[in-house]
Formats: sequence, C-alpha cells, structure tokens
Amino acid sequence: MSTLTVNDAIGQALAEEMRRDARVMMFGEGVATKRADLVAEFGRERIRNTPLAEGVIAGTAAGAAAMGLRPVVDLLFAPFLTLAMDGIVNSAGKLRYLSGGQFQFPMVVMTMTGAGWGVGAQHNHNLEAMFVHAPGLKVVMPSNAADFKGLLKSAIRDDNPVLFFTDLALGFNPGEVPEGEHLVPLGQAAVVRAGSDVTLVSYAKTVDTCRQAAEALALLGVSAEVIDLRTLKPLDSATILRSVRKTGRLIVVHEASGLCGVGAEVAALVSEQAFDALKAPVKRITGPDAPSPASWPLEQAGVPQADAVRDAALRLLGAEALD
Repeated sequence: MSTLTVNDAIGQALAEEMRRDARVMMFGEGVATKRADLVAEFGRERIRNTPLAEGVIAGTAAGAAAMGLRPVVDLLFAPFLTLAMDGIVNSAGKLRYLSGGQFQFPMVVMTMTGAGWGVGAQHNHNLEAMFVHAPGLKVVMPSNAADFKGLLKSAIRDDNPVLFFTDLALGFNPGEVPEGEHLVPLGQAAVVRAGSDVTLVSYAKTVDTCRQAAEALALLGVSAEVIDLRTLKPLDSATILRSVRKTGRLIVVHEASGLCGVGAEVAALVSEQAFDALKAPVKRITGPDAPSPASWPLEQAGVPQADAVRDAALRLLGAEALD
C-alpha cells in the first residue's frame, strides 16, 4: 500500500492501463498539461490536449472506441457534459444496441462535480442521475483514493461507455492505495461500516458525511451501517436490500437534488422489494433544487451535513433530535 491523493490515484490508474494496453489513449481539455508525466512516458500521440469543444471531444471518443481504441476523455466540469450529450447518449450509449453488437464503445468520460471550490453554477452541477437514466451508459462516482484507482481501471477495461465523476472536494484527499494490479468491479457497493439499527446509503463525498454521522450515533448507542454505492449504474441492489432487511431503516444521502435523483431510485427499490422489513419511512437528505452559488459558505449550506444525518436517524428511531 502507498498513500496517494485521489488525483494521484487517478494518474496511477491511467499510467498502468496505458502500459498494459496500447489501445488506451487520453485526450481532452488540458489533459496533456495536467498529466505531463504521462506525456513524457507515452508521447503526444496518446495524451493530447483538445480545443474547448465538448461535443467534438465526445464524438471523437465514440468514433475512436468504435474503431477499436479505448479512449479516456476529460471534459473538466460536469455541466460541460450537456454540450456533449449527442456523442455520449445517442452515439456511445445506443449504437452498440443499434448495431446488433457489431460495435463496442469502450470509452471513459471523466468530469469533475460537486461543491467545495466555489466555482459557481456553470461549473458545479451534480448531473449523475441524468446519465443513470440514459440506456447503455455506466456511471461511477467513487469516494476514496483506492476506489478511484480500482474503479477507473475497471472502467477502462469495460466494453461499454462509462461516465466517471470525480467529486471536486475529494481531489486532494489522501488515502491508502494498493500498488500494482488493483481492480474494483463495477456494480459492487461497499459496506464501509457495519451496523444494525439504521442503514445510511451514499456515494462520493457524502460517504464521509455518513461515516461521521455513524460515529456520532455510536456515542448515543445507535448502530448505523454505512454503504458506499461506488457505482450508480449498475446499482448494487442486493447489498442495499440485505442491509435494510437487517436494520429496518434507511436514509439515503447525496449532494445532488432530490427530485428524480439516485436517492429516489434507492427509496423506490426498498419500498418495492423490502417494504415488509421497514420499521420507519425511508428518508432522503439531498442538496437543493437550485443552481450552485459561487460563495463558498452558501455553497456549503446546500451540502448535506453529518448533524442532519444524525438527527434524521434519531427521528427514525423515535428519539428526540439533538440541539
């Protein structure tokens, strides 16, 4: 194991996959500048800067993937994905099906999302649920450095297009990362803390929020199980249902707004398949349905906090919320 930041874990995964497979290449907005070490090792044929033209980048990636390459593209900020919807959703997402399997689209689209830098509404918008709803796409949103490495390597090897979201606030977070070959399967959630009284389901930076809430609840005699989804599509339904059938209570926490979000899907899943196990209504704690402010304090006011998760759990258990 070595200690790496999330950004360094991403770089390590890219380097290992480019050494392993000569078909892997990377291009996008500023990638040759950000990844100068990769340029030095693999050359400018495989690591390329592009113009600020997201639709062109995504369309080029889809074409490269169809012709046998395994492109990784970086579109910087999640709102810029809206400029690349045709290449991602209509081409990469659908053409494997429409071609009867004659073409594969092994491409990874990387982008940053989430609060933490005060970059404003046109650079910060949590759009992951939009792509979960698009057929043919897989969606990944890790919470720690080891998973960033293992999931990115798995995404690059997958024969389907993968949206890979990096929460801005996690980029410089350090963590222990296995050296060498380390793969995390797509579609497999992680139980990061076992518990018996309430299940907390989350992904990206709010996994740590849930972990903090679980620690606070433990001091009050409440045992909370924390699940990190890691992959939003495919969704690990089995792990969620197994936990809720044990605890009988569920809180889903994410920074994106609640309407038609991932939390809504998890709540529906549990209501349909584990209703008899529920001892209380399912609770969602999410961000607001509003553009993100550029002010850091205002931005943070919209991000779910550990105290809110703790108090929601106490209410589900019939206890009074703490002051």
